[in-house]
Amino acid sequence: MKPIRLDGHSLTRDQLCEVAFGAEVVLDEGALKAVARAAEFIAEQVRREEPIYGVSTGFGSNADRLLGAHPLRDELPGAGPSGRSLHAELQRNLIVTHAVCVGEPLAADVVRAMLCIRINTLLRGHSGIRVETLQALAALLNAGIVPVVPALGSVGASGDLAPLSHLAIVLLGGGEAFVEGERVPGDEALRRAGLEPVTLSYKEGLALNNGTAQMLACGVLALHRLDALLETADLAAAMTIDAFAGRLGAFGEDVHALRPHPGQVQVAGNLRRLLEGSSLADIPYHLVPRFRPWLPESWDGAAQKLTFDIAWDWVPFGQRHGREKFYQRFKPFRGGKKHQPQDSYSLRCVPQVHGAVRDAVEQAKRVFDIELNAVTDNPLIFPDKQAEHVEEQVVSAGHFHGMPLALAMSYVKAAIPVLAGISERRLNKLVDPATSDGLPAFLIGNEDATESGYMIVQYTAAAIVNDLASRAHPASVYSIPTSANAEDHVSMGANEARHVLAMVDDLGKVLALEIYTAAQALDLRRDMINAARDLARAGDAETLAAKIHCAPLPGSPQRQRFLDEVEALRSELAEGGAYQPGGAVARAHAALREAIPFLDHDRALDGEVAAAVRLVAEGCLLAALHDG
Repeated sequence: MKPIRLDGHSLTRDQLCEVAFGAEVVLDEGALKAVARAAEFIAEQVRREEPIYGVSTGFGSNADRLLGAHPLRDELPGAGPSGRSLHAELQRNLIVTHAVCVGEPLAADVVRAMLCIRINTLLRGHSGIRVETLQALAALLNAGIVPVVPALGSVGASGDLAPLSHLAIVLLGGGEAFVEGERVPGDEALRRAGLEPVTLSYKEGLALNNGTAQMLACGVLALHRLDALLETADLAAAMTIDAFAGRLGAFGEDVHALRPHPGQVQVAGNLRRLLEGSSLADIPYHLVPRFRPWLPESWDGAAQKLTFDIAWDWVPFGQRHGREKFYQRFKPFRGGKKHQPQDSYSLRCVPQVHGAVRDAVEQAKRVFDIELNAVTDNPLIFPDKQAEHVEEQVVSAGHFHGMPLALAMSYVKAAIPVLAGISERRLNKLVDPATSDGLPAFLIGNEDATESGYMIVQYTAAAIVNDLASRAHPASVYSIPTSANAEDHVSMGANEARHVLAMVDDLGKVLALEIYTAAQALDLRRDMINAARDLARAGDAETLAAKIHCAPLPGSPQRQRFLDEVEALRSELAEGGAYQPGGAVARAHAALREAIPFLDHDRALDGEVAAAVRLVAEGCLLAALHDG
């Protein structure tokens, strides 16, 4: 990968993801000049014995305690000078005592992103770190050393203190790190890379561990994955709409111009593109037969290979009173589709629901784009500011507080189960014969009553949706004070972002289950309508009449009028071309079918479910869309 140049001002989410997945970084020379200026300023203030928080005072609740010239024990009778620097000891102790996270280590991509974020913010030149220390941090990243950072321990103010201390402790030769996948002590990791441990100077410990890098890294990586899943969700919905022979009027451009929420308008446009060329969508309702179980006498000749039979009901003349005009326009046959102008909400309201989730993600992106190039440690140093007192140049503020990120992640966190939930509802609608518009129960022919088909696929989706909903409670609303109440309101943003990152993967599983199921339903719907078309082309009205219930018996006075109406149905079916889904849907369907065949009879599905999840996670189905 091409190295990413960091200057503290221009880091993007895409660039951060490149570093997370392996790209090296280079430090901008102009930015390093600002870094050096701030470090020199801090050193000068120490020489002047100015009281500066975190430099010549303790931290948090110890902020009112000034550092002396030497350790107090040096003053005991008979004690000689220890040679210890309290300023260096303060910074080192800050790191080694704060690296107390627990739990499984964060993934390598998260840790690399954290390192990149920390380097970039320190390049702004408002933190007091020395150039050589910052270069050592970049060398650590470029050497492929991944500090072991247990996942649990940040309260999101003063930033991600504990996790960032696990990053910094490796720079000092402590802690642990992964080197080429092997977990080793920090000093061993440095030795293997030919790097030397760093001795921290004024404010450097505070610069290294005071900021929002963990929550920002997890959040950016989550949004990176969500971008692909938002497209996948639209694809899943489009495939399901085609499988239902759904109605497209609700997705019209003029319709959404009347309520132009950005995400909603975008999703409606996506659906129109995905479904372009579909001859299943908006098909006249009377042309769609419903499933009937296969019997030996269902089909003649080559059609015996089909796994289903088809059927319509006929509306008798006596039931048309007051509806004569309707039956002049629409043929009096009821198959799989009801005659109504609107689909259920899980189909019709896809733009409104998917679009609202997109808008939540876009809000988070706006927040993260600001944070990526923000200074988030404390105190802030303004070495070039004209001031009478140092307190005007070294300002204690609250940029470490993660609430902007936490609330943005709370919004996304609530949106994820919404998107998963509507996907599961579409999946359930496909497998339930009461709602599937004429498809077989659980999408399997089940001619011998021994098969379950896709029944339990919906169970899995339901379990994941429930789990996502249970985890969607916002961490940001529940602050627990820390540091003896000096830090009496915290954001919990690291928990928020960590939850979202994990939840995104589970969202992908639900969408994969919908697509897996929708592909089966699409095959059945297309094949059933095309079987009706083939029958209409091959036979006459009497042939097609064998598929229609409630038909007048031969010799009945109504028989001929019935056959005339059947002939009109037969003629309309025969005139059409082969029925097919939208072009983009067809490409995605074909890509899935390369890995997973149609389910004609029950078989083990565990490997297929895993394959569907993998196809979504690796972006294979989205790639198939672009191949066209």
